[in-house]
Amino acid sequence: MDAKASNNTQTTSKRRLGNWLPAKEEIAIAFREEIAAAAYERAGTTPRSLVVRQLADLIHGDTVLRMHLSRAIAQARDAGFTLGYTSIDELLSIIDYLSTYAPPFNASVPIATPLNLVLDWPMCMPSGYLVFRDPAFNAQLRRVLDYWCGFLSGPHSREHLTTSAPHGWFSEAAQQKMRLDEFVSDRSQPHWGFESWNAFFTRRLRDGVRPVAAPDDPHVVVNACEASPYNVSENCQLHDRFWIKAQPYSLREILEGSPDDVVMRFSGGTVYQGYLSAFNYHRWHAPVAGRVREAYNVDGTFFSEVEAEGTDARGLNDSQGYTTAVAARAVIVIECDTPAVGLVACVFVGMAEVSSCRIVALPGQHVEKGDELGFFQYGGSTYCLIFEPDVIEQFEPKPPYHDDSPPLKVNSRLATMRSG
Repeated sequence: MDAKASNNTQTTSKRRLGNWLPAKEEIAIAFREEIAAAAYERAGTTPRSLVVRQLADLIHGDTVLRMHLSRAIAQARDAGFTLGYTSIDELLSIIDYLSTYAPPFNASVPIATPLNLVLDWPMCMPSGYLVFRDPAFNAQLRRVLDYWCGFLSGPHSREHLTTSAPHGWFSEAAQQKMRLDEFVSDRSQPHWGFESWNAFFTRRLRDGVRPVAAPDDPHVVVNACEASPYNVSENCQLHDRFWIKAQPYSLREILEGSPDDVVMRFSGGTVYQGYLSAFNYHRWHAPVAGRVREAYNVDGTFFSEVEAEGTDARGLNDSQGYTTAVAARAVIVIECDTPAVGLVACVFVGMAEVSSCRIVALPGQHVEKGDELGFFQYGGSTYCLIFEPDVIEQFEPKPPYHDDSPPLKVNSRLATMRSG
């Protein structure tokens, strides 16, 4: 079997977590080629945005970075993968096109993170690992993603906020898939009252739709996000080899902005991780009641995955343990009202196109269980809760965790803490 046939067989047999991207490689190829054709057509008539020109200047001004990116593209093509582009310049034209792209709805074949799909194979090539960990490259990529986020926060992003099938986000299929009757909207208004794509993506739940489990019981921990269970890890270390296949959690790296005395309290503790779906609620809520001790953002990578996952379209999804230590993220540490519980760290990780992890809870603020902490603005996302040692008695979701597990509702019971 040739390389291309082998690679396509491999990707069609695997699922992607969260319904962000299609599982079948032939569908991914069709999308890449469609986007590439539109991008090349626009490139002939429309100048690139400043942020993409600056990205081009960075790449072409750094010999090593340019070499690694060129080789990553060549390595992917030599392995038999169809990218839709053959050079850095063609890739930059596609990135520029996507910076003003409003994703359409698709119930059966979602493409919610299109740039992830465009970068899929160079990301997991030997040279690609180096590119997507480069600090300067990620810093400029953040500016590109911020530019796209600005577009998605404006009125021109509402192209598909309609009831028109098949791509309208308010079509009958979308309403059923996403249970839109559970969210606040004004259907008498154009675009149901949403001012932008991001306003729709960060839509609010109606009052009472997600009641807080055991609001008066401090020993009940609730889900901070509407997310499917991904992993539970116990006896986590301050420093660990988070880049290996098992991806153990390395606390000092995850909590990069926290003081040493805070991080030390989690040594030997427990981490719970869940991943969000493209079609679900993207705001974060307090898993416990207490005082916000830390609330900060950490700059990091956006498309970096771990080599141990190998050449696989699911590589970024399967690198979720690794991404907690390297990706752009928001960290909120809560000092629980119950002294025996101590600290709980909430880490909200922006994967792929997520460039905006927005924190609304402030240090010193007291939050009740279920209060809003912040939200993701667009893209693939994962989160974890970190507990001190010997605090958790049991988690509600039990392993093994399957890649088609339905999301646990936000504010529902996640775990029970030891009463002592």
